[in-house]
Parts: sequence; C-alpha cells; structure tokens
Amino acid sequence: MPLKTTINYSPNFNTKKRSKKTIKFLIFHYTGMTSEKGAIRRLTNVQSEVASHYLIKKSGEIVIFVPDLYVAWHAGVSSWKKYNFLNQNSIGIEISNPGHQFGYKKFSRKQINSLIKLSKFLIKKYKINKKNILGHSDVSPLRKKDPGEKFPWKHLAKKNIGYWHNLNEKILIKFRNIKCNKILKDKFFTYLYKIGYSKNYKKKNEKLLIKAFQRRFRPQLINGVIDQECMLIGKNLA
Repeated sequence: MPLKTTINYSPNFNTKKRSKKTIKFLIFHYTGMTSEKGAIRRLTNVQSEVASHYLIKKSGEIVIFVPDLYVAWHAGVSSWKKYNFLNQNSIGIEISNPGHQFGYKKFSRKQINSLIKLSKFLIKKYKINKKNILGHSDVSPLRKKDPGEKFPWKHLAKKNIGYWHNLNEKILIKFRNIKCNKILKDKFFTYLYKIGYSKNYKKKNEKLLIKAFQRRFRPQLINGVIDQECMLIGKNLA
C-alpha cells in the first residue's frame, strides 16, 4: 500500500479468504471508547469478537488489523439495499474518537487527511461506488450512532468519498422545522428506501431511522422528526 501504515493483527476475522469482487462497501466507525489504547486492545482481543480492517489514530497513523481479503467482524447485524450482514461485502475503518458515550469530539484534521488517502486507495482498488460508502449508523440505525454528526460527510463528498445533496443550503434552511403532512411523511420513507436504508424496521423504530438519516445528511438538527428540509434532501438524494 502506498500509505504509511503499521500492522497489529487481530484474530477477529473469518479465516476463509473472499474474492476482490465481493467487496462493495466501505463502512466508517468511531471507536467509542475513552482511550485509544483501550480501543486497540479491544479490537485485537479474541474475546471481544470485534475488529475492523483499519484504525486511524488521533495522530493520523493508520493501523492494519485485518487484511482486506478477509472478513473482519465490524458491522454486526446490518443491512443496506439488498445486502444483509455487511461484513461479507465491506471493509471497515475505525476512527479513534470517544463517541457519544464518552464526550464525542471533532475528528482531527490529521485523521481526516489519512481517511481521505486510505479511502481513495480502497475505492480505486476495489471499484467501490461512492453511494456504497456508509456510516455504521446507516446500516445499523437501531443500535449505532457512529461515526456521528461531527463526521465531515460533506467535505468527503467533495473528494468523491460518499455523496451529498446538491441543494442550496441557504434556501434549504428556510424549510427546517416546517411540518409535513402524512402524505409527505410516507413519501419521505420511500426516499429513504430508495437511498438504501432498510425497509425491515417496524413503525416504532421509525424515529431511529430518521435520526440516522439526519446524522448523515442533516447533522445540524437530529430530532427524529421529518420536516420539509429532510423531505427536500431525501428527494434530492433519491
């Protein structure tokens, strides 16, 4: 790899190799632990049964835990479009950050610069569609919030890593908190499913699904309520 990396192999992967063609997704996570050392210990501990392929430290250093052609255990119960249990089809990248539970922080510039380099390398190598670059909360919205609303999705989209709407944000903000009727709300869910969010969630979980969308595409307000701003963004993306 033309990137500066260190190796700290984790035992938490499937021993059977997969083919290059099966890699369709990049999934971003934050570590969600109080210390970086603690996160590394967990991701390399056989008893934790969890590991990503890569970790990006606060310093921007990239650590390899699992080689790309092995299935690392990072996404868990997850779904996107017709895919379920996305470990089989994805590369997982953890970014060191305490997460919502322990004083969620902005990601450092060094981390994001390393993430851009690593992502571009992987996108090119595995021909990954930019619409298949996701956050853990996109594929597991009922139980995950990472990488969270401080993750710079818009900035990454400008570098062709993931995607973003092309609406005028000064006009868009005027529609924030403007209520939608039931017809519009139903329409919003059809947009969500078209984008790729799973249809398999019960009505009682709809708020978490809306929050996952907001965390990703409208991070300024995450309230689980569909307003006209969400509607316009959803329509544009779908």
